[in-house]
Amino acid sequence: MVKAKEKFALWLTPDARDMVEQNYRADNCVSRSEYIEKAVRFYTGYLHAQEAGAYLPRILAEVLESKLIVFGERIDKLLFKLLVQDAIMANLIAADTDVDLQTLESLTGTCIKTISRIHGVLGFEDALKFQKELT
Repeated sequence: MVKAKEKFALWLTPDARDMVEQNYRADNCVSRSEYIEKAVRFYTGYLHAQEAGAYLPRILAEVLESKLIVFGERIDKLLFKLLVQDAIMANLIAADTDVDLQTLESLTGTCIKTISRIHGVLGFEDALKFQKELT
């Protein structure tokens, strides 16, 4: 519901008046007065936000920091689970594989070079193709 409005004289430069005239319909305002009132409210909010500038970044930083801590803890737990599964797989394969240490060291060097070259994105299909090329 619209509150009572008061009429008063408003002085604008011709440029500012032209801006109001050209834009009030584009902003879905029914009148120039509505457009000017919205502009005044927007600018006042902008000024108040500048006053709160010292407060908002600190609060924002605290919120982001707490979210990042929770995210980091979750990543830590997921990485731990992944490493446990990787250790299980490595031990199962090592128990059932007849590979000498020299071959293992050679494969380690090859894998380091490959992973560095492809930026850590290696799938099972890539490893299978590599192993098939060796035989």
